[in-house]
Amino acid sequence: MTKPQASANKINRRHLLAAGAAGAAGVLGAFPGISFAADPAWPDKLVKIVVAFPPGGPTDTAARIVAQKLSERLGQTMIVENRPGASGSIGTAAFIKSPADGYNLSMFGMPALLAPLLFNNNAYDVRKDFLPVATVYDLPMAIVINPRVLPDVTNLQQLIAHAKAAKTPLNYTSSGTGSFGHLSMEQLKDLGGFDMQHIPYRGSAPAVTDLIGGQIPVMFADVVAALPHIQAGKLRAIAGSSNKAKLLLPGIKSVAEQGFAGFDADTWGGLVAPLGTPRPIIDRLNAELKVILADPELQKKLIGAGAVASYQDAQTMGKRLASDYERWSKIAKDKKISAL
Repeated sequence: MTKPQASANKINRRHLLAAGAAGAAGVLGAFPGISFAADPAWPDKLVKIVVAFPPGGPTDTAARIVAQKLSERLGQTMIVENRPGASGSIGTAAFIKSPADGYNLSMFGMPALLAPLLFNNNAYDVRKDFLPVATVYDLPMAIVINPRVLPDVTNLQQLIAHAKAAKTPLNYTSSGTGSFGHLSMEQLKDLGGFDMQHIPYRGSAPAVTDLIGGQIPVMFADVVAALPHIQAGKLRAIAGSSNKAKLLLPGIKSVAEQGFAGFDADTWGGLVAPLGTPRPIIDRLNAELKVILADPELQKKLIGAGAVASYQDAQTMGKRLASDYERWSKIAKDKKISAL
């Protein structure tokens, strides 16, 4: 080989190496926060799913149902660890610092979306501080009333008319200050031009108890919390937060169907991973969730827990997080709603 040929080959190799490096940088740039190096044996040990809420709630129940199915499909044990507190912000803030190795995941629930805003801290930002994997469930809500206190109210328009005619503002409750029941009703009040006074409780259970007792006549509630009492005739559902509420409350019209086109106030949850989790693991989890959430048996289990199976891919989930944050944070700021 002549010297010019050898020099040319060295130059070509340098160009190829440079091109390869540039291509890799371009690919990595397309997925910020994600590593592309993954252990091909994953998962080869126990996987943990953090739930930033107490045991027994819809996020916890959904996480346990999904963890069981993922364990079966991946051939590895998956456990759920509860880290409740401050509307999910304590557990979520701790989770985002977990190793990004595919063995630390979290079932994110919507109450944690605005928790840093409501508690006036910067614990995390749902738009950038973790990686969406896929949505798992929607949690329909409903406007429910005590039929003994408001016997003539059977639909949303009648409730609004009653609220407008009241000499003092009608009281309503939710699971807490800054909850999605609270924010949803505040938005609806503005859209409908009526007033009601929010009386917050610490959780759905005590709020539903006083609703049944007649101390509070109206609640924007998680369907799962109110459903047994609706079925027993102690409470009356007059509007669903979306059409998905009909899967749990057949025959109940949505808010949108009762004069407020486009209104949708379901909460929802999905699986997330720490920043830096290898992309192949995110893709594998996403693919597995797509399959198991299409399983009628799993869908039935979620319905039994008051949730509706709802698969959306990682990109769609990320857009949904950003859109919901913008929508609900504006309401919270405009209404000066704070948990402090």
